[in-house]
Amino acid sequence: MSGVTETTEPAESELTCAPTTPEEWRVFLERYGELYVNVRADEDKLFKILEDDDLEALARGEEIHPWLGLAPAGGEALAMAEERLGVRFPAGLRAFFLVSDGWTHINGWVDGVHACDRAVWMRDSEAGGRVIEIFASVPGNEEAVELLRRSIEIARGEDFWLLDPTDVGPDAEWAAYTFTPKYGDITKFAGFSALFHYGYAKMEEME
Repeated sequence: MSGVTETTEPAESELTCAPTTPEEWRVFLERYGELYVNVRADEDKLFKILEDDDLEALARGEEIHPWLGLAPAGGEALAMAEERLGVRFPAGLRAFFLVSDGWTHINGWVDGVHACDRAVWMRDSEAGGRVIEIFASVPGNEEAVELLRRSIEIARGEDFWLLDPTDVGPDAEWAAYTFTPKYGDITKFAGFSALFHYGYAKMEEME
């Protein structure tokens, strides 16, 4: 397993900062959905994402405004998730859940962001626990394995998105990570919002 890579700020983006409030998340996620569809306009997976009306409009070259999120989480759902995990989510993550309780399509190798009631300690998830066990069996992985064990899995596919509640930045946000089991790569971001925004900026480069 390689060491943890620290990210730098992505290239100049149309949305120049990571969202923190519900209002900022709403604007960001609406644009994220539009951009996701634009850069994947020729992919078959869009037929599973979009309604027929949107597909027809896209075929005509018209602009569409898809919402790839879910219904907002309520305060009770957030409180129950936090009680279950024994933490209080940072403001940026709470604001995201209050706008969309999960996200269905992400740029990269995760399937989507979990709803708050599916956020789980990586060590306790079936896939996460299995991956940790495999990496823990290899000498030299001790530091990275400890990070995985103390992190919350917020998204998963071929890669994982992880949040570390023990690493709190000056803005009170938790450090966020992408973890690629195939290569053993771990990349650190300033927080969940920064991680999400990084994927947005990479899609802008593909337009």
